[in-house]
Amino acid sequence: MDPERPARARAVVLGGWVLAVALLSAVVVLADVAPAEVPSGSELGWWAWSVGFVGVTVQALVLRWRALTPERALVLVSVVVPLAAGAGLGAATGTMTVAVLVAVYLVVVERPWPRPLPVLAVSAFLLAVGEGVRAVRGEGLSPGSAGVAVVQGVSTVVLAAVVGVVVATRRETVTARADRLRAVAGEQAALTQAAVARQRTAMARELHDIAAHHLSGIAVMTAALDRQIDTDPEGAKVAVRQVRHQSTAMLKDLRNLVALLRDDEPGADVRSVEPETLGSIPGLVEGARDAGREVALSVHGTDTDRLGDLDVGPLAQLAAYRTVQESLANAARHAPGARCEVGVDAHDPDQVVVTVRNGAPPSPDPGPLASTGGGFGIVGMRERAELTDARLTTGPTPDGGFLVSLVVPTSSSQEQP
Repeated sequence: MDPERPARARAVVLGGWVLAVALLSAVVVLADVAPAEVPSGSELGWWAWSVGFVGVTVQALVLRWRALTPERALVLVSVVVPLAAGAGLGAATGTMTVAVLVAVYLVVVERPWPRPLPVLAVSAFLLAVGEGVRAVRGEGLSPGSAGVAVVQGVSTVVLAAVVGVVVATRRETVTARADRLRAVAGEQAALTQAAVARQRTAMARELHDIAAHHLSGIAVMTAALDRQIDTDPEGAKVAVRQVRHQSTAMLKDLRNLVALLRDDEPGADVRSVEPETLGSIPGLVEGARDAGREVALSVHGTDTDRLGDLDVGPLAQLAAYRTVQESLANAARHAPGARCEVGVDAHDPDQVVVTVRNGAPPSPDPGPLASTGGGFGIVGMRERAELTDARLTTGPTPDGGFLVSLVVPTSSSQEQP
């Protein structure tokens, strides 16, 4: 319930009481000044004013009686009208209908339609009876005066009911609009949370790919370093430099990712971020070789130094780059020492095929690196492929190795109807 409704109801009741007292005083004064202008005006005096004042005050108190329902309050204030007419108030009886108008309004506003109809009919009947009693005590009851009494009772109730219906409808409209706005705000909040969740997933995937690729290389080199310290000090120094190189490369990639995430902040410089494209794949292969792994690169349909110029969108190129990066990292973890082959085939103008194939591990025991993966690498590759309309195929090869194949559509093929 609206917390402001009780205050508004008190204001309406108080305003009705003030209006009724003012009308009562005006009728009594007019009857005293010009008795001929008021029906039975000679019978009205300050005694009648006192009775009328008590009547309208009782009506106001009934309307403010919290224990009463609006329907019961309407019936009680309506009963006062015929009682006042019977007490001889004459023309001043009409001032009692002000409280009835207020009571009808409150019933219609507080109760859903058509629930108030029976009590409204009772109120109209009591008002008609009051007007009929006034006519009997005055000029006498006739068919004409009886009809006027009925019309007056019905019209009084209908007038207040129409005002109440308008106010109630307007209030329901405002409430419905507020509910709709709250629903829209809730929907927007849900969409925002979903978007944030997707961004968090994408960030986690990027961090996983970057860290897994470089840390796998570092793990391979440190494993060799442990053996070289005593047997091959010079080789150990080279391995240390390679570890430092891999660590620096990982920090650089992480810095690039953070720069992209902060590109909307003042002072953020995203121009220094190097794009990760098909043209960056040779660098991945070279880095794996520097880590002491046997990795070969074959490019068909274009030159190696022109891989970044292929007709493939930037998001698809990033997906291809991450696929090669994650595949090399997986091979280092699950098949250490196995030969890897990275291939890029651009013969078909409608697609570019990127493959990463590794052979079976030389040792049946994959070593401790095989248990370091979280199992989300292929999931991330598949999600990227779906975002770029690419097709990802993964699975073991007959020789005991593993193959990852990504078919990336070119931009021109996607524009064709």
